[in-house]
Formats: sequence, structure tokens, C-alpha cells
Amino acid sequence: METVVLVPSLGRPASDFDGLSTALGAVGFKTIALDPRPSFPGEPTLHDLAADVVHQLNERGVDRFHLVGHAFGNRLSRCITADFNDRVLSLTLLAAGGLVEPEEHIWIALANCFNEALGPDEHLQNVQTGFFADGNDATVWRDGWMTEVMRYQSHAVRITPRDDWWSASVDRVLVVQALQDAIAPVENGRRYVAESAPHARLVEINGAGHAMLPEQPAAIATAVIEFLKG
Repeated sequence: METVVLVPSLGRPASDFDGLSTALGAVGFKTIALDPRPSFPGEPTLHDLAADVVHQLNERGVDRFHLVGHAFGNRLSRCITADFNDRVLSLTLLAAGGLVEPEEHIWIALANCFNEALGPDEHLQNVQTGFFADGNDATVWRDGWMTEVMRYQSHAVRITPRDDWWSASVDRVLVVQALQDAIAPVENGRRYVAESAPHARLVEINGAGHAMLPEQPAAIATAVIEFLKG
């Protein structure tokens, strides 16, 4: 049974992958959805976080694996791929960002998702603005925002050169981009495929923003399963 490792978004829990994990398990894959550590010593780079993920997999006896990274997890998954290329059977990037930047008000909304001083209604409005397409229900992500995790993960992104991870790939790559993603605009996925992974399969999904997983679960599960079984 092949193992699929699921790496969640910035400051978010592995439970965001519950639906996709269930769908993958139903077609014969073993899934490992990795919660981020509540804190991380020192000032880790993405390379340190990548090594920690592989250390956790080594402890579980996992040698080679498929990688699925969502949002921040796509950056970490690419760094894992860059540093441990021979371990990665395939690479799937959901909401691949890091090159084409969002608008300033979207950065503010993202930061406010982790602002513990906001009231619940104002907090939810920022989650809606930053992560969800118009008309989609942001209340499913009302909870789960881990501020300390966000801080060390964001710092790791800032101090790790983008060239260290941006172009990483393997023989099999899937990129899934949401057309209404305000944090990782769709052009990110198109640029990555055009410039770094021309062999990749690019799937663009309508009706989803950066959250993606709770917005279009069936479309994402179908794309990932078809890719992994193809």
C-alpha cells in the first residue's frame, strides 16, 4: 500500500485533510496527515521543517511517499522534494503560491485570521475575504488558527530563499489551482508548470478560493485520485 503524506496550510491543522484522507483511503492509499509542531526551537528555515517531516516519516517506517501540500504546505512540500528528492514518488501542489503576490488587502486579511484580539464576526469576515470564494461558507474554518505555528512557519518562508524550493519537482507532478484564490493567484500554478515542471498536470478549479479543500472537496479528490492512480 502506497503512502500519501498530507501537509496542511499556514497555521492550520491536519484535520483540514479529513475529507481527502477518507477519499484516498477508500481507493487503497494509506494517508498520513501531519499536524505541525505547536512550536519549533530556534529560527527554523523551510529546510529544517522539511527535515523534521522526513524525520517523522522515518520514525513511522515510511521510506518513499507521495506528497500533497496545501498552500503553505505546498512550499514545504517543494522544499522536501528539493532536499529529499529520491524519497518522493509524486508531488501534488494545492493552492501553489509564492511567486505572484496577492493584493495588499488580502495580506491584511490573512494576518487578521491569526489576530486573537478580533471579535468572532470580524475574524470570520477576514477568513472569508482571504480564504474563501464569494458564496462559500467560511464558518467551516472558524476555528483551527494556530498563531504560534503561523509565526515560525512564516519566518521559515521569509528566511529561506525562494530559489531553494520554487522549481522543485519529480517525474510525476500535479498542480491544482482555484480560480478565485486571492492569496495564491492562479498565475502561480501556471508559471510553475511553464517554467519548472512542463510535464506536470495542471487542474484549475472554479468556485474555490485559497481554502479550496472545504470549498470543492469532490473536485479535488477526483483530481488527486485520478493523478495518483494514473
